Amino acid sequence: MKRLTRALGLVTAVAAAAAGGLAAPAAHAATALPQFSDEHGLTVLEQPEWAGGSDRTFTFTVATAEVPAYSVMPGQVSGEHVVMVTLPEGYDESIEYPVHYTLHGGGDYPNSARLRTIVESSTADEPVITVSPNGSGRGWYTNWQYPGGLGLQDWEDFHLEQLIPFIDANLSTIAGKEGRAVSGHSMGGFGALGYAERRPDLFSYVGSFSGGLDLLNQEMRAAVLGSTQLAAFGTPTVAPDAIFGPPFWPLDGGWNRLSPAQHVEPLRGMGIALYAGNGGDLTVDPVQAIVEHRARQTAVVTSDYLDAAGIAHDFLDYGDGSSWAPGCTGKHSQQACLQADMDHFVSLIMTGLEHP
Repeated sequence: MKRLTRALGLVTAVAAAAAGGLAAPAAHAATALPQFSDEHGLTVLEQPEWAGGSDRTFTFTVATAEVPAYSVMPGQVSGEHVVMVTLPEGYDESIEYPVHYTLHGGGDYPNSARLRTIVESSTADEPVITVSPNGSGRGWYTNWQYPGGLGLQDWEDFHLEQLIPFIDANLSTIAGKEGRAVSGHSMGGFGALGYAERRPDLFSYVGSFSGGLDLLNQEMRAAVLGSTQLAAFGTPTVAPDAIFGPPFWPLDGGWNRLSPAQHVEPLRGMGIALYAGNGGDLTVDPVQAIVEHRARQTAVVTSDYLDAAGIAHDFLDYGDGSSWAPGCTGKHSQQACLQADMDHFVSLIMTGLEHP
C-alpha cells in the first residue's frame, strides 16, 4: 500500500507538470492532502482536511472497535476519533520521515489550536511528521480495567496496535523504532512514558512535559479519581475504579503495575527527557501552580529511579521558568513553557532519530 501510494504520488506529480506546459514552475508547490484507506482495524470516517488554514497540519477521523464509544467533551462525537498530523515543510512522498507521536493532556483535545501552534513552531524546517491522537478527556492512555457501560476502552491498543501501523501504511515514514518518538503533556506525559516502557520495541525517544508519572503517589491517585467524576473531562462520567481498578491495597495492582516511575528498566538505551517547573509563585494562578508543583515531584521520583538503575536521561527542571522561556512562570499547562519543552525535545529527537 505504501509503495502504491508513493507511485501514485509520483504519477500525479508528473501529470501536473505536463499539464502546466511551458508555464514557469511555482516557487513553492503546495502539499497535496493524502487520501487514507481503512487498514489495521481503523475505519476512516473523514478524510484528511487542512486545519485552521494551515498548509502543513491536517486532521482526519477514524472509528475503532478498541474504543467504540467514549465520554465526550463539547464538539466531540462519541466513537469518532480525530487525529491531527503535522507534515514537514515540503513533504515529499519519495522520502521516508521519522514520526513523533505527542499525546494531549486531560480535558484537552488532540486538534487544539494551541497544540497545532506549538508543533508547527517547533518543527519548522525539521524533516519530521508529528501525530496527535485522540486520548479523550480522561482516557489515560491505557486499557481500562472496568469500563462499564461505555464498552471497551482499550486506548493503548488503539494507539499502538492500530494507529502506528496505520500511519506507516498511509504516510511516508521510517517504519521502525529508529524513526519513532513519543511525548506528551500532563496525562499525555504519563501516557508517553507508559507506552515507551510497555513497548520499547516501538520507540527510540520518549519525553514527558509535566507528566503525572507516579501512580503510587496518593495525590496522583486523587487526581485520576477526580478526572473520572468531573463532567469537564467528558460525559458521561465513569466509576472511580473504571480506569486502573480500585485504588486501595490490596486491590490496587493495576495502579502499581501501570505506574511509569517505578518501571523504568525497559527504557534503557532509549533517549529520555523529563520536563517540569515548580509552579513559581504559588499565590498566582494557584491551581495551575500547585498542579505543576506536584507533577514535578513525580518527575523527581522518576528521575531518582532512573538514576538508581543507571539509565541516562535528561531532567529539565526549570523551576519558576524565568530561565527557561519568556512568558514561562513555571505553571502547569502554560503555553510558553510547553513551547520551550517541545522546542527542546524536537532538537533532541532530531539528533537521536534516523531522518533524511
